[in-house]
Amino acid sequence: METIKVQDRLFTPFLSEAEIKGRVAELAARIDKDYVGKCPLFLAVLSGSFVFAADLLRAITIPCEIAFIRVSSYEGMGSTGQVKQLMGLKEDIAGRDVIVVEDIIDSGLTMKELQGILAAKQPASVRLASLLVKPGNMKVDLDIPYRCFDIPNDFIVGYGLDYDGQGRNLPAIYKVVE
Repeated sequence: METIKVQDRLFTPFLSEAEIKGRVAELAARIDKDYVGKCPLFLAVLSGSFVFAADLLRAITIPCEIAFIRVSSYEGMGSTGQVKQLMGLKEDIAGRDVIVVEDIIDSGLTMKELQGILAAKQPASVRLASLLVKPGNMKVDLDIPYRCFDIPNDFIVGYGLDYDGQGRNLPAIYKVVE
């Protein structure tokens, strides 16, 4: 892996494709074990989680289902931390085991709010699975039982994460050169 340019920024290698695949496989094995005899519903949060969700689901061996949701919590360039709209949830999740699949959890505010919205629909359980977590940025106490990597507060791109709409297709993850 070498330094790349996306839009007007340079990015250096951070997590290789092999590292990511290895951790996703480990996470899938944990979920398989935890949900044996059940059929969880994975809720992939669009747009960033689509690559992670696809790889995770291919590694899951237990019966499961997937649905895609989109949440709106941004004004301008920053998150308000409040979910303004939950789009795409057509499934009845009452009594279901739900695993929310996210690409990156930064402050945790949006995920905390989403958990509350989902809990009101009376699922059996709601758990979080995230490719990346920034523990140093967390503003709320949030249980994230399924996480691949804890990372510092670097701006990153690749493996579904974008910079101004570009870079999602990169198979590895890169961090911005300051």
